[in-house]
Amino acid sequence: MNWLSCLESPPGANKKKKRLGRGDSSGHGGTSTKGHKGQHARSGGFHKAGFEGGQMPLSRRVPKRGFHNPFRVEFNIVNVGELAQFSSGAVVDLDALLKKGLVRKKQLPLKILGEGELPHSLVVKAHQFSKSAAEKIQKSGGTVELLQVKGQ
Repeated sequence: MNWLSCLESPPGANKKKKRLGRGDSSGHGGTSTKGHKGQHARSGGFHKAGFEGGQMPLSRRVPKRGFHNPFRVEFNIVNVGELAQFSSGAVVDLDALLKKGLVRKKQLPLKILGEGELPHSLVVKAHQFSKSAAEKIQKSGGTVELLQVKGQ
């Protein structure tokens, strides 16, 4: 049996388009379902998001607060405990962490934090280390290599 001949469109898919302004008997004549006059009845009757009819918009009524530091550097963050996935003596850098899926953004510098334990020695290359992370890596017999952050 040819199933293509049995295909039907889902219910409501073949609705006819509303024919506006085609006489009173259509039910959509006269004002064409737009109400009487006013901005929304006109062509081009539109205002941008946040416009409040001339009233001072909310975004300008509310006072500005806080501070945004333009020099803030965002880091990829990995804890020492997560480095245990690597085999003993392995070199752990940004590329290795990307391959393992521990880090997502290649363009951000890498910072290692000290949560968790490291059972074996590793060579860890990162842009920053917390004190506790550096201590734990060295305590397990590994080495810490500090990389230069681009732009600094």
